[in-house]
Amino acid sequence: MNDDLIKIINLNVRFKTEYEEIDAVRNVSFQLKEGETLAIVGESGSGKSVTALSIMRLLSPNALIDPKSNILFVNKKNEQDDLVQIPQQKLASLRGNEIAMIFQEPMTSLNPLMRCGEQVAESLRLHLKMNQEMARRHTIELFTEVKLPYPEAAYLKYPHELSGGQKQRVMIAMAICCKPKLLIADEPTTALDVTVQKSILHLLKELQVKYKMAMLFITHDLNLVRSFADQVMVMYKSEAIETGPTGQIFENPQQNYTRSLLSCRPAQDIRVKYLSTVEEISSGLTIHPVEGNIRTALDFKKRIEEIEERKTILELHELHVWYPTKRNVWGKPTAWFKAVNGVNLQIREGETMGLVGESGCGKTTIGKSIVKLADIQQGNILYKGKSIADFSRSAMKDYRREVQIIFQDPYSSLNPRISIGSAIKEPMEVHGIETSKNRKARAISLLEKVGLQAIHYDRYPHEFSGGQRQRISIARALALNASFIICDESVSALDVSVQAQVLNLLVSLRDEFAFTYLFISHDLNVIKHISDHVSVMKNGRIAEHNNAEDLYHFPQHNYTKELLSSLQISKQDYTIPLPNSGK
Repeated sequence: MNDDLIKIINLNVRFKTEYEEIDAVRNVSFQLKEGETLAIVGESGSGKSVTALSIMRLLSPNALIDPKSNILFVNKKNEQDDLVQIPQQKLASLRGNEIAMIFQEPMTSLNPLMRCGEQVAESLRLHLKMNQEMARRHTIELFTEVKLPYPEAAYLKYPHELSGGQKQRVMIAMAICCKPKLLIADEPTTALDVTVQKSILHLLKELQVKYKMAMLFITHDLNLVRSFADQVMVMYKSEAIETGPTGQIFENPQQNYTRSLLSCRPAQDIRVKYLSTVEEISSGLTIHPVEGNIRTALDFKKRIEEIEERKTILELHELHVWYPTKRNVWGKPTAWFKAVNGVNLQIREGETMGLVGESGCGKTTIGKSIVKLADIQQGNILYKGKSIADFSRSAMKDYRREVQIIFQDPYSSLNPRISIGSAIKEPMEVHGIETSKNRKARAISLLEKVGLQAIHYDRYPHEFSGGQRQRISIARALALNASFIICDESVSALDVSVQAQVLNLLVSLRDEFAFTYLFISHDLNVIKHISDHVSVMKNGRIAEHNNAEDLYHFPQHNYTKELLSSLQISKQDYTIPLPNSGK
């Protein structure tokens, strides 16, 4: 194997379902050396995560790895194992100890019933045979190393008490606790804002150098791949269609599909109504009209002027949403975390309001408070000029139908026991929309509208990729003919090709049905592309509010400037000097 740490030869993985047999991975081969980073990119369902999960044999029971495939791994004893052939007992000793994984969704990967520190300590006791006190001390040291604030307090917290970025740091601490030789990072920064994203990637590079780990990095964000990886492998329809050094892939891509992936991100310097999709670029066909697609500064100014003449549909007046952090013996709160602390916001009919800010700043809490999933301590929410606190039961039912939310985590927001067709039909049944005979046809129509197929109607959430589950959530939100939709990181889990399709879908639906959007995202390029006005949040307050163009090009607040500077990622940002190198 020369100096290859892991070498995969002709990996083939097939899933057997009650409907069909699916080739999830076909003839994939690559190798990875110690200290090297290989990025796997490709659209949702292309086989990226299945390839990674095959290494640890963490696939579902209906998955079959071809016994002729080889996954050759050199362990800490410098012995070579074929991970396809070795018994489960030996494989279990490698998992977490020599090969570790950071999963895409930290909330579903962490045990909600266990304290965060205990989940890391458990791995230390299992693999390194530490006693309870040693494992506790070492876990706190790891939490310090991954830059978790107040590591001793974090040890005692449950996952729901941490922000998305903090949960991801717990996952990283768990992954590196045994100093693995190979770290698999499956979309580790998907749901994180740009500043936290940058710090997490810098942290991963530091740890990689310190522990001399190889890293398999799965992501849909090509900007990160350009600056972060040594090698890139592009996957399409279960196959690796192009592999090479990062610079070569970006500067001289050989495949049409690779060129398409590089061209469908929102541009920083030009505004368009519809993004180019992979299908358009690859086939040379134009799906969306070219004429009028480019939005000049004058076009945008006219739209802003037009929006400012429209009626206000939703207002937030001095909104305060607090969460209790301490209670006395009678259960009465004595201390609070002020997630939203005096926010004022106006959103007009047919407008897209962007809401951006770092993890834990209160963006999602605002969205939850609007749909009454978070209690308000002070302030008021007005919908069409009326306070929602004064709504009667029937008025509240109408409000819940008209105001919908697309949640950040599609897996947690879908019931695993209900087929996706039933999940889309359910809100129609509750609100008496369509006849029972027509609901299935409407559900199938919505699935097709978001890029899925009629055959998916009877399948369950676990049978879909993360990106496909997000499209299902969008279809469900559209089922009630809502007029106001809150998109809470609704494209953050999607690869760039699907992201372009979904953003185009949201724009066309806005124009067709006059939807109003509150669009919450950590991706400033996406926010700029889709938003009319943008509010920047920091520590529970609005730091800056302006139209998207002026805020992007002429930021006034220091925090806004910091966020925008985080977009300018260079290779140097992730170049960590080797220990004792003198550099």
